[in-house]
Amino acid sequence: MEIEIEILKKETVKVLLDDRNPSTAQEFYENLPMEGEAQLWQEEVFFPIPLEHDYENPSPSADKGDVSYWPPGKAFCIFFGDSQPASDVNHIGRVVEGLEIMESVEEGDWVIIKPV
Repeated sequence: MEIEIEILKKETVKVLLDDRNPSTAQEFYENLPMEGEAQLWQEEVFFPIPLEHDYENPSPSADKGDVSYWPPGKAFCIFFGDSQPASDVNHIGRVVEGLEIMESVEEGDWVIIKPV
């Protein structure tokens, strides 16, 4: 499953959802489109989304390009650098094109996630 993350008035990032947390990824995909206001934490862009899902195969770490769901904050997360999650996340995909765009995201930028 492929999705696009559009940073309004900037550019679009392409993501492939994967099977590390298949139930989380499927439910996420079925609830698209989603949108929200970007928040930053270290080298991570995140924002709350209207999805409630428990931990599936939680991971305490992230790699550059990981796209994840953080159950405690009901948030969508994109890791674009070397920072690590504040707590466990469910990884649901990886950025396959445009990761460098995330470095230009500012607090308050509007983000739209949609299926391709």
